[in-house]
Amino acid sequence: MPFFRSALVLSLALTAGACASAPAPVIEGQKFVMASVETAPAGAKGDAADDPALWQHPADPAKSLILGTNKKEGLVVFGLDGAEVQRLPIGLINNVDVRQSTDRPFDIAVASNDQVNAISVFLIDRMTGEVSHRGDIPTNTIEPYGICQAREEGRDLAGVTYKDGTLQIWSLSVDQAELSGDLLKSVKLETQLEGCVFDETNGLIFVGEEDRGLWTVAYREEAPQPVLVDTVGGAAGLVADVEGVSIWRGANGAGWVVVSAQAANRFVVYERQAPHNPRGSFSIIANEALGIDEVTHTDGLDVYSGALPGFPRGVLIVQDDGNPRSGENQNFKVVNWADVEAALGLPELAAE
Repeated sequence: MPFFRSALVLSLALTAGACASAPAPVIEGQKFVMASVETAPAGAKGDAADDPALWQHPADPAKSLILGTNKKEGLVVFGLDGAEVQRLPIGLINNVDVRQSTDRPFDIAVASNDQVNAISVFLIDRMTGEVSHRGDIPTNTIEPYGICQAREEGRDLAGVTYKDGTLQIWSLSVDQAELSGDLLKSVKLETQLEGCVFDETNGLIFVGEEDRGLWTVAYREEAPQPVLVDTVGGAAGLVADVEGVSIWRGANGAGWVVVSAQAANRFVVYERQAPHNPRGSFSIIANEALGIDEVTHTDGLDVYSGALPGFPRGVLIVQDDGNPRSGENQNFKVVNWADVEAALGLPELAAE
């Protein structure tokens, strides 16, 4: 049964608990869910885990993978049970994203690599699920921070964000013989960006400006202008830092945008289609029955709307800052999307 409680009940429980730090403030109408699975730790002390991405095995969903960044080392790959299955120590990568297609024998993951100032490209074998580092595409710009990926009309695109407020749109050429990239355009916001996600159906990129709010960029336009969706400090519950951004993709461009409001240990959900009305917020509390701790101070996240074993409505995967304490054994938590739908009263849309 989907799990959620009233804000009052949880506030009283947290106040009574022996916590080392005060709980984040709970806003009116905020809901609560629990994680069903957690991964092994990212494998480095301190602030290490950052951003996850889900890859679905095309023939056997039970063999699907969670790719997670260890920003002190490289890419870590987990099975759906949370066990580590592969580790690629390629350098200081921060964010990762995956796009799948049926027109080639491999899928592509991209990561922002600020050690070599590049887009790191990985190939995922569609039969075995093995992940390999294909190489790096220089961005010629210092410290690429966030990254997102699109696949449309046989072309791979990447969005790269920077701490100076720049969003770059790249066209990538990736195969067994060639690895290259062309910078198509840049969009400038005022302050630091990180999380982003392409919405190919609606022609948008959603991007988080950490101290200000959530934006959309119509990336196919020749000179796109950012449009503000929501600001921090508003009634929807968005607060700084605005971190991970992802989409539960419904049919015909419908769906939900999920954003990490980091300082409040909260996630805010918006309608995918304009005007992107807010539909509620939630936190992820401890699942005592499974021994899974609560989620705090989330950086990156991913949402997947395809059916997986035990998760017919898809999953939300989030980075957890403290496992169980801040900066200790950081990992990723997996939440049944059906629980989020039930908690917020979202309609069960058909998946894309």
